[in-house]
Amino acid sequence: MGWGELKNGELLRAAEENGIEILLTGDRSLVYEQNLAGRRLAIVALSANNWPIVKNFVSEILAAIDGSVLGSSQEVDCGTFIRKNVTDQ
Repeated sequence: MGWGELKNGELLRAAEENGIEILLTGDRSLVYEQNLAGRRLAIVALSANNWPIVKNFVSEILAAIDGSVLGSSQEVDCGTFIRKNVTDQ
């Protein structure tokens, strides 16, 4: 959607203006940096945004989306992605 340059508040505003009700993100800090009171969207923040990890938590993510309430946020613990150092192999 061309929103890669938008900062947190701008991103939430653009999402609301475009009718997005649930923002699924791997940016957990967004939940703590933004006041969602009065917002017309909900945030579901994942602990990882790497598909090989996230694909194992689809049911938990869908449950979080289904249980979302506008103006609120919740986190889904999917574990974390640990980058292997090439020298560790």
